[in-house]
Amino acid sequence: MGIFSKIKNGLKKTRDSMMKQVEGVLGSFRKIDEELFEELEEILIMSDVGVVTSARICDKLRQRVKENKISDPALIKDEMKAIVTEMVTGDETLHLSTKPSVILVIGVNGVGKTTTIGKLAANLKADGKKVILGAADTFRAAAIDQLQIWADRAGVELVRHGEGADPAAVVFDTIAAAKARGCDVVICDTAGRLHNKKNLMDELAKISRVIEREAAGCDTEVLLVLDATTGQNAVNQARQFQEAAGITGIVLTKLDGTARGGIVIAIKDELGLPVKYIGVGEQIDDLQPFVPGEFVDALFDE
Repeated sequence: MGIFSKIKNGLKKTRDSMMKQVEGVLGSFRKIDEELFEELEEILIMSDVGVVTSARICDKLRQRVKENKISDPALIKDEMKAIVTEMVTGDETLHLSTKPSVILVIGVNGVGKTTTIGKLAANLKADGKKVILGAADTFRAAAIDQLQIWADRAGVELVRHGEGADPAAVVFDTIAAAKARGCDVVICDTAGRLHNKKNLMDELAKISRVIEREAAGCDTEVLLVLDATTGQNAVNQARQFQEAAGITGIVLTKLDGTARGGIVIAIKDELGLPVKYIGVGEQIDDLQPFVPGEFVDALFDE
């Protein structure tokens, strides 16, 4: 199956829910009026695009209809597609030009963080990069063991300490190993809990200081993994983590299992955070780089 087919299949639930309703509304109106815009806004809100972003899309639609003197409701879909494309576009590629480059992966437990790291490692290795993983989620022995399974599956090395070890020490040793072994990319896991924001901020700040000191001048990505099935809760999580860490991008998992794919638009519009990868299945190659044009084409079924 090609990449676009995977993304299209992965967005099927969102497309069937959101776009079929949009098309139904557009097909039932003979003229463009305020009632039409209100119905469209309601569909977007129900598809987890969010209240703020949904209102913004409809405001832009009103403006385009007026500027382009559009009178046929059927033409609104193309205008909506153009607006959504603009909203989700910007800085979606990973910046990994230095050797080594560092990727710090954060997120709450259960969002697919460890799985994402394994798939990302396989992805980068397939691109010819030498990858090393750091098991800095030392609060759960199971997390370390799970990451070892994914490292073996992806065919990359793993630096691990025992349960309860200092996460920053694991990151330190992983960067040192990367330099000694000529690795291109370091990917570090972190503990996935949000029970105490101060503890979280302190731990991430300590890890960040180690990265700044030991990988000075190196490209660093801080990727927040979010579960698409949680809808607007994912936006709230992103907001909390944004305060605790300098997030550079989002990985949105489990898009294939939800009708809430509209969350991609809300994250970029409300938080200004680019989506860099999307998860559209269980296989190791089902973590796909986020390509705005392909995402919107798949969403609008074109």
